[in-house]
Amino acid sequence: MSEVEPQDEKYLSLIRSALRVCLNYKPAFGHGKGDGITLARFQQIYREDEFYGWFGLDSPLVYAAHKAAGGMTSVYRQIGLSCQLVFQNVLQDTLGLSSADATWSYKVKAKGAKARSLALDGRIPLERIASSAARKRASAWLAEATDHVGLKREDAAGLEGCVFEVRQGYKSNDAKRQNADVSNAANAFAHRYLPVMVLLSVQIPDNLAERYQRAHWLILRGTVNGTATDSTYVFCREVLGYDLAAFFRRNSAAIKAETLAVFEGLLK
Repeated sequence: MSEVEPQDEKYLSLIRSALRVCLNYKPAFGHGKGDGITLARFQQIYREDEFYGWFGLDSPLVYAAHKAAGGMTSVYRQIGLSCQLVFQNVLQDTLGLSSADATWSYKVKAKGAKARSLALDGRIPLERIASSAARKRASAWLAEATDHVGLKREDAAGLEGCVFEVRQGYKSNDAKRQNADVSNAANAFAHRYLPVMVLLSVQIPDNLAERYQRAHWLILRGTVNGTATDSTYVFCREVLGYDLAAFFRRNSAAIKAETLAVFEGLLK
């Protein structure tokens, strides 16, 4: 096992805290969002409905199945959230960025509606990078990245940095989510940032990746080999100067134990 590094415990605590949220998951069964309903309340509701009673759907096994299915979705969501937080902290720790510098949001206003803020998961504003060596690395990478996504030279010249959408993977073909991502890309360019999709895994449908590439997203996949313009972990290692893959390897046993504990709790 590689030697533990100073940031490991900080990054691990972000992952642990996010995963433990899943232990409190209870299915709602269509009875509002809230905190979900207990097994006893579930059985009361289903026993009062004669049709469900006829089919035996008031069984604790039905509750357990719903809890496991919804809880699995919650696990994926919390893994993604924890990775967003880890990535933001890596940006701050390696580039000397403040919390505000390492995140980005913008306002949109629909006709007749109140303006709302939309946020992405990370940002590198070149002029805010503390180290001149790190700024030079990031600038060189940005020039290569804009060429990689096929931007015209004049469009690339005015970019001030990049913004990131961080996900553990992309398993959904939700059209609403896709449309929002395409809109995010357009707004990023309007604010002089290159939009970058950071995937911690390689899970993304080919047709979806192609749509994002047409919108000039740079997609970094969760491969440990490749280049800084196609691999999340190579980007972290060569541009940020932090080996994120090595962090996950070093701490895999602790992360697995935390994840399995959540699964056991959901299946009880």
